[in-house]
Amino acid sequence: MPSHLPRSAAWKRLLPLAALPLLAGCGLVVLDPAGDVARQQGDLILISTGLMLLIIVPVMLLTIFFAWRYRAGNKDATYKPDWDHSTQLELVIWSAPLLIIICLGAITWVATHLLDPYRPLARTGPGQAVAAEVQPLDVEVVALDWKWLFIYPEQGVATVNELAVPAHRPLRFRISASSVMNSFYVPALAGQIYAMPGMETKLHGVFNETGNFTGFSANYSGAGFSNMRFAVKSLPPAAFDRWVAQTKASEGGTLDRLTYLRLERPSEKEPVRRFAAVEPQLFDAVVNMCVEPGKMCMHDMMSIDAKGGAGIAGIHNVRDIAYDKFAARGSTDIARWSLRYVAALCSSPLMRGERPDATPVNPERLKGEGLPVPGAGPGRTALNAPATRPMS
Repeated sequence: MPSHLPRSAAWKRLLPLAALPLLAGCGLVVLDPAGDVARQQGDLILISTGLMLLIIVPVMLLTIFFAWRYRAGNKDATYKPDWDHSTQLELVIWSAPLLIIICLGAITWVATHLLDPYRPLARTGPGQAVAAEVQPLDVEVVALDWKWLFIYPEQGVATVNELAVPAHRPLRFRISASSVMNSFYVPALAGQIYAMPGMETKLHGVFNETGNFTGFSANYSGAGFSNMRFAVKSLPPAAFDRWVAQTKASEGGTLDRLTYLRLERPSEKEPVRRFAAVEPQLFDAVVNMCVEPGKMCMHDMMSIDAKGGAGIAGIHNVRDIAYDKFAARGSTDIARWSLRYVAALCSSPLMRGERPDATPVNPERLKGEGLPVPGAGPGRTALNAPATRPMS
């Protein structure tokens, strides 16, 4: 008669099988990615872990060995109560970790330069150098609350929460943000890089395989952070061209500045959207925080400051700054935005008369007309000052 196992023993054998469904959802995308840059980064993790295990594993085994070898019941073990030093052991204990630290330092130094996210790719895979005539695909990335905007300047299209790129072609990302800091991360492509308002970061990568992947923000940025994910499509070149043609034929309209300001307003679980056209230089305006019509860009302001500032005349071109995304940016009419920024010298809405209810700025004051001449008597202004100063 065959013997039957107790019911408890049978259940114990089935427990590992019950855990298999839980393991089915595990993915090794970080260690088995679809991009060459991410694969090199994954290899760094394995190499670093292996080097550290050279110390950890022997220490763990020796701990068990010494506990068993010098247990109280082992009368054959050598008993040396006064032993406190061994030059041989000191050399082993200190030289092995030192060599591992030297190896880790050398690998880290080399990899830091070779895998610099700002460095253009020199290869698309092992033994596959990038030809001089190959131009990377430019993608401009803007982290919004709580969604991602992708602008394709070469193709003239834009998408929300969808990144489509051709496989085997180098990719060059220009990354910024609208309000708070985020982190642009596609594990199958390359490492994460931060997206910060008023700044531009860069990332280079390539897909060596086609398929559908996921990207997300790796830096907490508020209430909608959990759903700040986007679809990533690695397509064959011909399929990518068809995707661009379909995007241009979509009914998404044009992503101009006013549309961007409305899109910038916080929203959660935003569906995929496509724009058939994009206003030129929109990303540069986002980086310089001057998407609002008539607002002075940061690079213009820095240029003025580098030359000594606008002086007294610049006082009259200042608006009250109140960066309130809920009360101003994209949530109200354009007539009220001019009260919330430093106006551009050549495109101030008040100077152009776009606000009939506001007092227009007198351009003569901006040019210095009517201001008192330094060192002159009362009543002497720039309008009636002599063209040349008499010789003393």
